[in-house]
Amino acid sequence: MDALSAPATLDRPAVESVGWTPRSRGRAAARLLAVRTAVAVPLTVAISAAMFAVASLSPFDPLAAYLGANYQFATESQRAAMRVAYDTEMPWYQAWWQWIGRLLHGDLGWSSTQSQPVSTVLAERMPFTLGLSGAALLTATVVALLLGCLAGMRRGGGLDRVCTGLSVALAAVPPFVVSLMLVIVVAVSLRWLPVSGAAAPGADYTPAGVVQHAILPWLALSVSMVPWLLLTTRAAVVESVDSDAVRGARSRGVHGWALLRGHIAPVSVLPTLALLGTRLPELIAGAAIVETVFGWPGMAAVLVESAAALDFPLLAALTVGAAAAVLAGSALSDAAAVAIDPRIAMVA
Repeated sequence: MDALSAPATLDRPAVESVGWTPRSRGRAAARLLAVRTAVAVPLTVAISAAMFAVASLSPFDPLAAYLGANYQFATESQRAAMRVAYDTEMPWYQAWWQWIGRLLHGDLGWSSTQSQPVSTVLAERMPFTLGLSGAALLTATVVALLLGCLAGMRRGGGLDRVCTGLSVALAAVPPFVVSLMLVIVVAVSLRWLPVSGAAAPGADYTPAGVVQHAILPWLALSVSMVPWLLLTTRAAVVESVDSDAVRGARSRGVHGWALLRGHIAPVSVLPTLALLGTRLPELIAGAAIVETVFGWPGMAAVLVESAAALDFPLLAALTVGAAAAVLAGSALSDAAAVAIDPRIAMVA
């Protein structure tokens, strides 16, 4: 009798009898990450080239951003000299090729809109964006998993109706509306928290000040992410509760938290992991909107300025970074699913 037809013993689960041990699932996840990395590299290069091509079609004149109020008073000869100085007439493919060459030497280029090296702009602003987005994503995931599991376990109950109703309603509300409501209620009417920036006007950044100013944008971004995560988790829990495996566990006297922890949650968390990877673009877009509303000193403001002024080095760094984050999130979520669930390890 071969391994596929051998019955599972009490001390050796069936999935391990066909070779799918935790170690083999880890190797399968590592192989998946290696394949995704091999695909992501040329794809990211193609995205960077597409960004240069699309940005070159922009109707905006980059000189308007460089000259500001002086743009309308500049003569044609002055504008021509500025275009030569800033290389705005360079074909997009030549600009892209030069950017690739500098990137291979560790040089991200010079940001004309910020009058700083791109690496300096990223070092100053990226921590604010990553900190806000990471904190909101972690909060939304924990809240959605907890409430989604509880609502799914008590399908049709009061908690389920409240969570489902609020999630459906909030899913239809754009992040900027949530942000504006928090500003009106919490910052303007109640005056509990500051409304803009990450520090008081003229003050230096301090940990306490940054945390205080981050509460409202953190709440706005978290609230915008909870609904789709919660609804996905609830649907997965409801499906798991009705499965034969859970019915069998209940017949053996397993109930409550033991049933949720040992039989329902490990399977129900997989759709949520997959959703986290595929919805990262919405997180990035939502973070940009929330940062703009609250004047958060992250990457949103410089992204808009770089796009309007055709600041290719900064725009390319932001675009490629966002694309890499989405590809990495999708790959990590799929790899986590392969490592957790032996049923899909064979596919990997």
